[in-house]
Amino acid sequence: MSGEGAPAITVEGADRLKVAVVASEWHETVMTGLLDGARRALSDARVADVTELRVPGVFELPVAASRLSGHGYDAIVALGVVIRGGTPHFDYVCQAATSGLTAVAERTGVPVGFGVLTCDTEQQALDRAGLPGSGEDKGHEAVTAALATALRLAQWPRA
Repeated sequence: MSGEGAPAITVEGADRLKVAVVASEWHETVMTGLLDGARRALSDARVADVTELRVPGVFELPVAASRLSGHGYDAIVALGVVIRGGTPHFDYVCQAATSGLTAVAERTGVPVGFGVLTCDTEQQALDRAGLPGSGEDKGHEAVTAALATALRLAQWPRA
């Protein structure tokens, strides 16, 4: 697992934040785990102002995050999973999602939590989905990172 060396992140004061969670519909079992982890992190941080938007796939996450970024959200969390197949499609979708979500964060100044799993196998995705028996909870981690970044940037308002 890649979680070794992860920092302990605190998100005190996140209860006043407005957060959007954009999630793919592909791979229902994995997405259930990612969304449950994200919801748990938001609840743990006492964030009440949450919007969830489901989109068909990972490729659609950047445009959804971009549209929502102009509606007063303090943080956006993108959740999805892409599992490698036998064609280069995996590479194109992963690159487009990564570049697109990065561009949204850079262009808008709104932190985007990256909870997109890019896995070689379905088992790798299940191991990271925060399900019972999973070794990692990437939905929870993506929310925590986005909240912590939003809190740390709050002293520098968006222009």
